Amino acid sequence: MKRITLFAKGNVDVHDSLHSCRVGGNLLWNGINDVLRQTNPGLTVRLRHETLTRFDALLAAEGVVPPELSVRDLPLGTYPLASQFSQNVFTTPSDAVILSILPDVASRLVRHKRDGFLFYPAEASTWSAEDREWLRSEFESTGSASVEETMQNLAAIVERIRQTRDVPILVYNLSPVIPGDFVHCYLGLDETYATRIKRFNLALIELSQAVGISIVDLDAIVARHGADTLKLDAMHLTAEGYRRVAEEVVRILNDLGVFDDEETGV
Repeated sequence: MKRITLFAKGNVDVHDSLHSCRVGGNLLWNGINDVLRQTNPGLTVRLRHETLTRFDALLAAEGVVPPELSVRDLPLGTYPLASQFSQNVFTTPSDAVILSILPDVASRLVRHKRDGFLFYPAEASTWSAEDREWLRSEFESTGSASVEETMQNLAAIVERIRQTRDVPILVYNLSPVIPGDFVHCYLGLDETYATRIKRFNLALIELSQAVGISIVDLDAIVARHGADTLKLDAMHLTAEGYRRVAEEVVRILNDLGVFDDEETGV
């Protein structure tokens, strides 16, 4: 049995397509290895996954949780402190790295007023009153990431990964189709979520042209097979949608020759 290792730094789009999709405790999709059993018998993927808060936070992470955070027992759900401040994507041996622009499109981080580190206060509504007050007093909002900042940060991440290993880097884009969104006139509207996605997707194409990353094109996948079939809401796909995305990842990795390397299995 031949095995390759993928390091995936991303959220629900990356996890549910490559690892598994569960809803209400029920397994609906079992990840990339289900695709490989059909397309590449005898090959398996070892997936190492961490959630991602945003590219600027990933670049700034030093591999150590700041003491201001480590002394508190914050319920952060799927965004544990170890993941938020990890450098593993830069140091873990792997045959390919997979990222996503979803966090930069959707997430808003806070910055510590004194020490300057970035933090994603996931599940803050469930925190104790004391911890919520601490958050308000010690941190300030950074607002949303701009397209330009995101692409600069992603380019820096790509360069940093390539300093230590020459492996393919795949980046998920997003589908701008939002179920229930029927806007046809944008006069007086601020940037909508769908419009924001389109701006990021276009910039990602331009970055791919410049630095040679591969795009896992969720926009094209949803367009090809139908949003009513593949999308649940702005961010979540159906199990069928995640299967289609995993198939596209396998196609890209095959195209890049990742599965042909006899030295895989790090």
